[in-house]
Parts: sequence; structure tokens; C-alpha cells
Amino acid sequence: MTPEVWLWVAAVLLLVLLAWTAWTLTRLTRLERRVARAWIALDTQLQRRAGLAEELARDHPAAVGQDRAQYLVAFAADARRPMDGDRELAENALGRELRELPADLTGVPAALRTDLAGTTTRAALARRFYNDAVRDTRALRRSRVSRLLRLHAGRPLPRFFDIEIPLDGAAGDLNRTKDSTR
Repeated sequence: MTPEVWLWVAAVLLLVLLAWTAWTLTRLTRLERRVARAWIALDTQLQRRAGLAEELARDHPAAVGQDRAQYLVAFAADARRPMDGDRELAENALGRELRELPADLTGVPAALRTDLAGTTTRAALARRFYNDAVRDTRALRRSRVSRLLRLHAGRPLPRFFDIEIPLDGAAGDLNRTKDSTR
């Protein structure tokens, strides 16, 4: 092969590498935006769940029990603004308290129970979407070529948000209570 052919081969390889780099950077930017949007949706649902749990405890302490109402208010406040900075721990504590609510919430409006159950389900879905976006971003950022070219190396990797909100039966006892009133 002549030097001119090698020059063309090198130019084509460089062009392919530049095109791949531009495509990957664009994809990384889109994934980071997806992570940001998913976090906003997750945070919104978690804040709403904490607000509804607090409303349930403050407005209907007899239905949940006086002691449990105080715990529920405290856990909801901590979930909104964690004292120790560990949001996952605070959300897990609130989730456990919500799952341990008595099956018979007499005196609690059906609208509040339905809203809390729906918000819990939406929070579980939002957590799944957020963690999926984080997984995709981390996978692309950890690929060999991305690391070799140090694409987005200055930005920290997004963290997974692992809390105990099972999607199946996410509303726990709240669904049974809603069904028992029919």
C-alpha cells in the first residue's frame, strides 16, 4: 500500500472516531438530562407521599393510633428534610411506617387513602425510572472507550436511589382498606 492509501485509511478511522465521540457525548448529555428529569419526578412523588402521610397523621390520629400518628409525623418530616442527610434511610422509615398502618382506617376519607396509595405507586414507578436512567448513564460512562477518551470525566457518576417501595402491592394495607369500604 502506498503512503497515500495509509493516509486515507487513517483519515477515515479518525473521522469514524470523531463521529462516535460526538454521538456518545450527545447520548451522555441526553442520559444526564433523563436522570435529572427522573429525579425531579421521584422527588415530587416522595415529597407528596410525605405530605399525605403527615396529613393522615395530623387530621386522623384516632384512625392510625396516637403513638403511631406522632411517629408518622416525625418520619414524614424527616423524609422531607432528613436530619442526618440520609434521604434513603428516612424514606425507608416512612415507608415501613406506612406499610404498618392498621388495615381498618375508619374515619379516614376514601379520597385520602386513594391518594396516598396512588402516590406510593407513582413513587415506586418513579424510583424505577430514575434507577433505570442511572443504570444506563453509568453503563455508557464506564465503557472502555468512554473511559479511555475521558468523556464527561469531570462529572460525578449518578447514584442509585434504593428505597423499599415494592411496585407490586406498593400501597400495602391502604389498598385493602380502600377495598374493604366498598
